[in-house]
Amino acid sequence: MEPLHPNDPHHIGPYRLLSRLGAGGMGQVYLARSDRGRTVAVKLVHPGLAVREEFRSRFRQEVAVARRVGGTWTAPVLDADTEAGTPWFATGYVAGPSLRQVVARDFGPLPARTVRILAAGLAYALQDIHRAGLIHRDLKPSNVLLTIDGPRVIDFGIARPLEDPADGLTRPGELVGSPGFMAPEQVRGETVTPACDVFCLGAVLAYAATGRLPFGDAEHPGGAAGLLLRIVEAEPDLGGVPVELRDLVADCLRKDPAARPDPEAVLARVGAGDTVADGRALEPWLPTALVAQLGRQAVQLLDREDPGPGPDRTPRPAHAPAADPATLAAPAPAAPAAASGLPAPVYPYEPPPAAPPARPAASSTAFLVAVAVVVAAAAGGTVYAVMGKDPAPLPPPPVAVPTDPSGSGSGPGPGSGSASAPAAGGPGSPGSATLAGRLPQSYAGAWRAASGSADWRLTLTPGAVGDPVMTLRVEDPGYSCAWRATLRSGPDPVELNASTVTSGAPPTCTPGGWSRLRLLPDGSLRRELDGGANPPLTYYRE
Repeated sequence: MEPLHPNDPHHIGPYRLLSRLGAGGMGQVYLARSDRGRTVAVKLVHPGLAVREEFRSRFRQEVAVARRVGGTWTAPVLDADTEAGTPWFATGYVAGPSLRQVVARDFGPLPARTVRILAAGLAYALQDIHRAGLIHRDLKPSNVLLTIDGPRVIDFGIARPLEDPADGLTRPGELVGSPGFMAPEQVRGETVTPACDVFCLGAVLAYAATGRLPFGDAEHPGGAAGLLLRIVEAEPDLGGVPVELRDLVADCLRKDPAARPDPEAVLARVGAGDTVADGRALEPWLPTALVAQLGRQAVQLLDREDPGPGPDRTPRPAHAPAADPATLAAPAPAAPAAASGLPAPVYPYEPPPAAPPARPAASSTAFLVAVAVVVAAAAGGTVYAVMGKDPAPLPPPPVAVPTDPSGSGSGPGPGSGSASAPAAGGPGSPGSATLAGRLPQSYAGAWRAASGSADWRLTLTPGAVGDPVMTLRVEDPGYSCAWRATLRSGPDPVELNASTVTSGAPPTCTPGGWSRLRLLPDGSLRRELDGGANPPLTYYRE
């Protein structure tokens, strides 16, 4: 949860904004309160997407889809305006951290009893989703929130109707999901069934119990391509999964969709009738340390006051977007797919590129290998790829693999000249590296930002030109990368030389170009990567 930025809107529809909850490829999410005092989460669409009719058609459908999901194990859609200048929708606010945050940062792997009740809650949620005629397709730790009463499933942004996928908005051969938490049929780009969500459930339970992905990540042998190929061909690593849950998790992860248990069978096998009822756990289900954390967060929420329109915050129209969408997360650009002769992946919630590349056809086998390289690049967010000759529902951007980004996943990729010297006369041109200067003390310290399900940590240490002053690390359930950069010039502006990779293997982790740092009036830090195709990410002091 972050403070509102000076350029954030003051209201969205009837909701007064309180703070930022996070960002994704589709837009910014805010904590807000209704006129009657209800706390909600409001997602405001990226203004660059609002002008695209293809996106609006998909957005209208998905809001309608999410409204159909009832039940107590999901976050309900309460309100929406799909026709506003900048569309938005509001859901019930779930007062709890994500499973990813709890396992990766706050606590670690969860005890067997907690995982068993987690399985029950998620199975009930999948029942509600499937009864509404949907497949979630993106069940992953960042889409599971943990509350005192039990788990809650959020984000139906890529849910699709069960009946006919060829409805003009989805097409045969689409690949939708998040690498590391995808079913084999998703990886192959085949038609999916509700059994796809059960496979994702198995991967989530394995992660909750061990802190690891059952098929490894992009740093394992084979890199990003190896990750998706292991999902299709290899057996999962279930070492560390409690004995009483191992057979269930293994069955959920069967390659054959027909061999997986349905949610009702999962409920029976975890003894849900003895542990959960009416949308809540029958007795405390979280470790004591997590319960205490949730209590502290609840107090903070109650104490949070509505921010007034201070000197730099003028009330804005209900649907007005933030003037500067620089902190909206986006997948990283990368080496063009043209070299492989394969179509570029399409990110459904990404602003359109300046010039879409050609989309030559390719065989499904070759597609699997090549798309693995580019899909794992966006492991922290939604991935959407199209294979074959069918036209994509949205214009395809340049194919991307993660490079050292500005924090939003932006930055030139391999072969784009990211590590080459800037043009003469620009920052870092001959002579600029010899300028005397040091990193100002005001920049030094630990900074942090969120981008989708990825956690970015940037550390700046005092030093002179040529000294290593920056380290940057990203942690995500699907990958982990780290970079280092030396000071190019200072103190005004502060510029860093091209970064080098210190942890993580290509093609997921690759060097970036030179970058510029700026302290903003509100005390935050913005890092802008030279040549970045996407807006930079803003960091806040830890």
